[in-house]
Amino acid sequence: MIGIIGFGRFGKLMTRYLAEDCQVLVCDKNEDAKGIESRGGVFASLKEACRQQTIVLAVPISAMREVLEEIRDLLQPGTLMIDVCSVKALPVKWMKELLPDEVQILGTHPMFGPDSAADSLKGSKIVLCRERIASNAYEKINAYLESKELIVIETTADDHDREIAVSLALT
Repeated sequence: MIGIIGFGRFGKLMTRYLAEDCQVLVCDKNEDAKGIESRGGVFASLKEACRQQTIVLAVPISAMREVLEEIRDLLQPGTLMIDVCSVKALPVKWMKELLPDEVQILGTHPMFGPDSAADSLKGSKIVLCRERIASNAYEKINAYLESKELIVIETTADDHDREIAVSLALT
């Protein structure tokens, strides 16, 4: 089971795809159970979502620090925390600073969204920034993403943000 905190446009997309392979517990203060269930998820309280071995934070970066402070005492040792922000250095810094040392951390940047991945994930790119995660957990996630035909790009949070800054400036 996976817990997702946040059910905005990307949380909805993620829930739909992940629910094909596992049970997805979703917590969102502004969403009702019917909306979550329509995407294949299960409505959950924050406490229930935080009991899962893998948790994905799908909240706006402006709310991330506050959410991390709210959930840090609800997490179990060994929990894997994944973020999906489009920048990496600051979210990773906050996770390392605010979450207990026993919580694993993986920064990700899905380089697709609800519009580009509406029909398929095939050929879409996802960046993984390995921070504080066991090798077997990392390899399992990498293999899962590749099985969904995603192109996995491995880098550091700082390198990711430098590359994104250059590409955005050129655009």
